[in-house]
Amino acid sequence: MSVTVRVPAKVNVQLAVGAARPDGFHDLANVFLAVGLYDEVTVAPADELRVTCEGPDADQVPLDRGNLAARAAIALAARRGIEPAVHIHIAKDIPVAGGMAGGSADGAGALLACDTLWGVGASRAELLAICAELGSDVPFSLVGGAALGTGRGERLTALETGGTFYWVFAMAGRGLSTPAVFREFDRLAEGRRIPEPVASPELLAALAKGDTDALAASLSNDLQPAALSLFPELADTLEAGRRAGALATLVSGSGPTTAFLTRDAGAAEKTAEALRASGTCRTVRTAAGPVPGATVLRGNRRLAPRP
Repeated sequence: MSVTVRVPAKVNVQLAVGAARPDGFHDLANVFLAVGLYDEVTVAPADELRVTCEGPDADQVPLDRGNLAARAAIALAARRGIEPAVHIHIAKDIPVAGGMAGGSADGAGALLACDTLWGVGASRAELLAICAELGSDVPFSLVGGAALGTGRGERLTALETGGTFYWVFAMAGRGLSTPAVFREFDRLAEGRRIPEPVASPELLAALAKGDTDALAASLSNDLQPAALSLFPELADTLEAGRRAGALATLVSGSGPTTAFLTRDAGAAEKTAEALRASGTCRTVRTAAGPVPGATVLRGNRRLAPRP
């Protein structure tokens, strides 16, 4: 008796950041696009909650109850008054600490897998509410496709997309802390007025039309200067991607993964080859999007969760 859920990475095609709120968060206009790099989360009944992980950089993934996948199981079980006695196994392929929501993906994947395993039958609204409690990016990992996230990113509005967009992602040699990047954003913004974050009409139109050139012209990330301030070497990777012919380059989310929009799959492969040869990054991957969010691949429902 086990359930496996596949859940995708994301790239932020726009990340507009407002001033720090009293609670320490920032209001965002966060345009997410789910892309075809996936983690697989498998849950099975066990004597107690435990987490294991395999794949690239698996040694960097926490295996205690602070892991978002474990927190998701605990949160769902608490709402139903049952014991979260499951073994959660994460097969990683999304970069760890790379600004592509790998941890959030695991949280969403574990939540859907536990809901299926235990036969809870939670509504989409309830699952999204739990996701929002877990973290700002977790709701989108559940939904996938393309969406505008407002508030701190957890309030989602689905967006139309008129085609497929082809990306190259370059993974850096070390990670970046998201809280540290936001702190650096605040430091760099000190003394100036920060406008309210709004989604770009040009970018939304480009997504709806499937217009790669228009999307390339409207990509933006307000956290990029902060990420580059903390990790200046990322500028060399961005420049290598430009020289390789990418239509647009940007830091993905809070980084340090860098993203390169290309015209088609062939152009993506050529850009990836050039980035690999540049010596400016650790690994390179290609992916296309949008793709669906968390999806049950296989599994059997357990008839009665343990109280």
